[in-house]
Amino acid sequence: MSEFVQALGDGIYAIDTGFQRDHFDAAYVLVENGRATFIDCGTNHAVPRLLAALQQLGLGPDAVDWVIPTHVHLDHAGGAGLLMQSLPTAKLLVHPRGVRHMVDPSALYEGALAVYGDEEMQRSYGRLVGVPAERVMASEDGMRITVGTSARELLLLDTPGHARHHHCIWDARSQGWFTGDTFGLSYREFDAALGPWIMPTSTPVQFDPEALETSVARLLSYAPTQMFLTHYSRVGGHADEVQRLAGLLLTQARSMAETARSLRGHPLRHEALKDALLTLYLQGLAAHGCALSPARQTELLAMDVELNAQGLGVWLDKQD
Repeated sequence: MSEFVQALGDGIYAIDTGFQRDHFDAAYVLVENGRATFIDCGTNHAVPRLLAALQQLGLGPDAVDWVIPTHVHLDHAGGAGLLMQSLPTAKLLVHPRGVRHMVDPSALYEGALAVYGDEEMQRSYGRLVGVPAERVMASEDGMRITVGTSARELLLLDTPGHARHHHCIWDARSQGWFTGDTFGLSYREFDAALGPWIMPTSTPVQFDPEALETSVARLLSYAPTQMFLTHYSRVGGHADEVQRLAGLLLTQARSMAETARSLRGHPLRHEALKDALLTLYLQGLAAHGCALSPARQTELLAMDVELNAQGLGVWLDKQD
C-alpha cells in the first residue's frame, strides 16, 4: 500500500488527495466483494491518486459503482467530472441541491473564482469537468443504497449547517459516518494526549449554526463509534470519544456565532473576525495541550481562519 492510502478496517481506505498539504484532504474508497464506492474525491489533481489506489487494491476502474460527494465544494467534489470519465460503470450520487452543479459546473467555478482568484483556482483545482446528466442521481433524506454484491447498505441523510447541499453517509458495518464538513475539521498535527482536537468550518456561503446543531444531533442519534472526516481522516474509536468531539465542535460553533454577532457593526469586521477566531482557536488548542508552537498553529489555521471569517460575514449579512 502506498504512503497516501491508509487501511481503516471494514473495507474502508482513506486516500490523501494531496490538496494543500499532506494530511489535509481525504477521499475514501469503500470496498465490498470486489466492488468499490468513492466517498468524496478531492480536486482534479487528486484523480491520479484515486485511480492508483484502485490499482493497489487490485481493482479496475470498472469495479466502481458509486461516486458520492458529501457536498459540491471543490475540495470534496471538484474532481468528480474528471474521475467519472475513467469509471465507465459508476453513477454519481449527489445532494439534490448539487445536481445542477455537477452537470454544469460553470456557476460553481465562478463562485469559487470570486473567493480564491484565478491563480489559486488553477493551482489548486484546475478547470472543472461536467458529468453527463444521465450518470447523475439525486439523493433523498433517508435514502439507502446497496454497495458491493452483498446486503451492505449505506444510508444518506440531509445534513445542512456547513452547506445546504450536504448529505452524510452512514455505514452500519463500521458504525461510522462519512461526514464531509458537517462534523468539522480535525487536523492530525493538533492531536495531543487528550486525543484529536476539532473545529467547525463556516466556509462561505451557507453556514447556519442552528441547522448544524440539528444535523450533528441526527448523526449522534445513531450512536456512531467513529467519524470519517474529509479534513482529516478517521476520528473516534468509541462512542464516548465521538460525543466528546461533538461537544467541542458545537461549543466552538456557538462561540463563533456569538463572536460574529458581537462584531456586527465593526468598521473593520472581517479583520476583527479573523483576529477573534484565531484567538478562540489558539486558546482551545492551548487547553487541549497541543505541543506545537503558537506560530505553527497559526500557520496551519490560516486558511480556515480566513474562510471561516468570510462565511460568518455572509451569515451575519443574511441575518441583517
